[in-house]
Amino acid sequence: MFQDSTIAAVATGLTDSGIGIIRISGPEAVSIGDNLFRNASGKPCLKDSESHKMRYGFAVDKNGVVLDEVMAVVMKRPRSFTGEDTVEIQCHGGVLVMRKILEASFQFGARLAEPGEFTKRAFLNGKMDLSEAEAVMDVIRSGNEYALASSVDQLRGNLSEAVKAIRKEILSEIAFIEAALDDPEHISLEGYSARLSLKTENLLGRVKKLLDTADSGRLMKEGISTVILGKPNVGKSSLLNLLLGEDRAIVTDVAGTTRDILEEHINLHGIGFNIVDTAGIRETDNIVEQIGVDRAKQYADKADLILYVADCSVPLEDKDREIMSLLENKNAVILLNKSDLQNVVTEEEMNKMIKDIFPERTIPVIGISAKEGTGIEEFENVVRNLFFEGEFTHHHEIVITNLRHKEALQNSYDSLMMVKNSIENGMEEDFYSIDLTSAYQELGKIIGEEVDDDVVEEIFSKFCIGK
Repeated sequence: MFQDSTIAAVATGLTDSGIGIIRISGPEAVSIGDNLFRNASGKPCLKDSESHKMRYGFAVDKNGVVLDEVMAVVMKRPRSFTGEDTVEIQCHGGVLVMRKILEASFQFGARLAEPGEFTKRAFLNGKMDLSEAEAVMDVIRSGNEYALASSVDQLRGNLSEAVKAIRKEILSEIAFIEAALDDPEHISLEGYSARLSLKTENLLGRVKKLLDTADSGRLMKEGISTVILGKPNVGKSSLLNLLLGEDRAIVTDVAGTTRDILEEHINLHGIGFNIVDTAGIRETDNIVEQIGVDRAKQYADKADLILYVADCSVPLEDKDREIMSLLENKNAVILLNKSDLQNVVTEEEMNKMIKDIFPERTIPVIGISAKEGTGIEEFENVVRNLFFEGEFTHHHEIVITNLRHKEALQNSYDSLMMVKNSIENGMEEDFYSIDLTSAYQELGKIIGEEVDDDVVEEIFSKFCIGK
């Protein structure tokens, strides 16, 4: 089916826009495009068209009815996205006209593409490896400039090149061992264990360097899961509204206004936050409010970051101490809100309470005013230090943002550690080869050379139709 069928889909968003693109790919793409397109003189011309040259004309259906004034381009294999003959029709971006042209392509023999099928064909035709194919969807879904830059670099092959370089060196060692075991009279293994030990340390370091970027990469790609905690009326909802730049959460002077969980995604100068505003934590007889309080604690347990908001215009009390206990073993920032009012609680006093509760750690304390919008820049700098060691810039370094890649790297690292242990324990060279092969295969999963068909199907099923 893959080799014989020609597929078509709307490659742009199926919504009213300035322009729409219908993409056709497969062995009959040019023939179908020739039936679908007429030049300004009313004649078919795509079969004889020069590859990658834009032509002006009209899209027509099987009855010759003109559907739209369009531009068309033929991209002949292998110089196309899919590696197959491809035709793209650029029309006006109305939903109806795009559907009409797509339906006309079906009349001439195309079928509707499955989700991700264009990119899948590019992968199967060797136009890109699996990590590059996954980067296509990551580019589309990028939520901030850093995730976008990382995805573009992966699409350009920086991760693939690093993985292939490591695999090449592993394969060289496997081949040497196998050759020496097959022909011991001509290939000596004397002193090889020491040489392999140095090589393995180098390989471990390179894999570990990639692995070490995975946690930051996840946060870069998905955003920092952030929960706002605090007593009622300390300004949690006001803080959320300030960060969002709009009045999303209801703000009143009535304690317990926020009873349910409110989730939003925000972007602060390139840092993505999946932020949750929670019910104020207090003892209450109201069952609805109590459910909100319980949910707040559950969300806090799963968060990457907790923002504890305290009202610096009123004294601290035991309830503050109780809520702060939820910050144990969590990345946290304490925000002393309402700094525009007369301060009753100082940063020094809050630091003293922190030291009493957590003698072995420090938690950043920042004075802010959600009403006046002050203190947010310092907050952003603190978060950079917590999660990105003060730096959140992209210099085209490789960052692992995909859980599948992380698992493969971890498995490869573990196999290389087995090689190292075998060398230290004086094991036979056969054991080296077994674990080196395992490391080689795990890295192959990243680029798609050692991956099951079911995994490939699952990956591309998450793509949108038309990509």
